[in-house]
Amino acid sequence: MKSYKLIPMALLFALASCKKDKPVKETSTPVQFVTTDYSYLGTYDDSGRPNLAQKDVLTAELKNYVTTSLPEKGDISKTHPEYLKNADLVISKTSDVFITFTSEGTGFTNSVGYYLYKTGSSPVKPADIDKIIYIFPNASSNKGGTLRPGDKVNLGTIEAGMSIGFVLLEKGWDSVAKAVNKNAPHYCSNQALNPEDNVLLKPHTVLFDYPAENKTIIGFEDTNRTLAACDHDFNDVVIYATVVAK
Repeated sequence: MKSYKLIPMALLFALASCKKDKPVKETSTPVQFVTTDYSYLGTYDDSGRPNLAQKDVLTAELKNYVTTSLPEKGDISKTHPEYLKNADLVISKTSDVFITFTSEGTGFTNSVGYYLYKTGSSPVKPADIDKIIYIFPNASSNKGGTLRPGDKVNLGTIEAGMSIGFVLLEKGWDSVAKAVNKNAPHYCSNQALNPEDNVLLKPHTVLFDYPAENKTIIGFEDTNRTLAACDHDFNDVVIYATVVAK
């Protein structure tokens, strides 16, 4: 007769407790903007820097506030989770809207653009966005980019009842074609348009105020947040908006 060796119950529990579940692999689903039209806000030079009408002088205090708020390789979900929100601008009165480049914390040559939609009707799929307009074709001050902190563009007059959404195109600037590659990965301020399947990883913009100078700061994360290469610091491109009611 075959004999069986009994394993003590305590040992069985110990073996079970040592067994670790494999970490869940985060996934993403590519998002394609196949019906969206693209255009440039105005002319730009060979490095992708727009021919600007104005320039802001950034104070040392503002620069320090941004650096402190969005530290390099600081995971915003841990340092400032309250910043993780929809960064769209709601235009309650017809206004002129200006966007100022503040800083950059990446080696990518990203592009930054905007789109408009009626307030209260946030886009939930790419087909909901008719047009994306490039603000900064090459939102970079290095890697061949010549954008400088304080460079400022006027989006023009935006009617009351509209909202402005923002989009970063990862490595969007093509230095050979001297144009934006519209097929580059898009990361939008409207989280529903982003590729990550985990809702906690969908945000790609942060929004916070600098009350001392009445500035609204917007920061972008330029890497798919399911990837190990992503540092989640949202300082890859930083801009601020100035809204002047008519």
